[in-house]
Amino acid sequence: MAKKRSFKKFLTKLLKRVFIFFFASTLLVTIVYKWIPPPLTPLMLIRLVEQKKADQKLKLAKDWVSLKSISQNMPLAVLVCEDQNFMNHHGFDLESIKKANQDNKKGKRKRGASTISQQTAKNVFLWPESSWLRKGLEVYFTTLIEVIWGKERIMEVYLNVIEMGDGIYGAEKASQVYFKKKASDLNRNQAALIAVCLPNPRKMSPSKITTYRVKRQVWALTQMSYFDYLDFEKKAKKAKKSKRNND
Repeated sequence: MAKKRSFKKFLTKLLKRVFIFFFASTLLVTIVYKWIPPPLTPLMLIRLVEQKKADQKLKLAKDWVSLKSISQNMPLAVLVCEDQNFMNHHGFDLESIKKANQDNKKGKRKRGASTISQQTAKNVFLWPESSWLRKGLEVYFTTLIEVIWGKERIMEVYLNVIEMGDGIYGAEKASQVYFKKKASDLNRNQAALIAVCLPNPRKMSPSKITTYRVKRQVWALTQMSYFDYLDFEKKAKKAKKSKRNND
């Protein structure tokens, strides 16, 4: 009986220490990444391993640039294609999740409901395969970056680490590869074309025009016409004002 109690006590202490270490280390990394670009992401490493196993040439092309060095057309394009409620939610779009679940239950084509915040958290901290463990960690990291980074930093990281082709990561490198220009010079058509390929960037390339891709591009351009350019400064001021009023 005494041995059981002793083991239970030891296990409780161990789990407590593991939890504290996990929380402290992930909090520290998240704070560091608020100011410093993530050097590599788990997905980048996974892709390199896949290329190595397939005896392919290792491809990892990325160029980090600030959000101010990316055309305003690019964040607007990914917003309309990936997460139209990005500026309003706190990491999770509950309405989209509800609709996705309803569609999936009805047997319709499966649709995702991951926000840009969730996609960023997954890309920077986690692995791509779906599991309950990863989903739980995704909720945790999404909450962390929403609180610590804020919308502007989330969008900046997203547009620098997201996979945009085979071995191509981020808007700057995608712009150079597909359009021979800097991300700061992307026009609306080009930004929309990159954005519509994000659901499957290794199979759908902005350099390969298809009827489906053109239709999606036209849809994205139409959606972009309904939105203003993303004003993160205005969003931050509004949040501060709301906080003062609540206090």
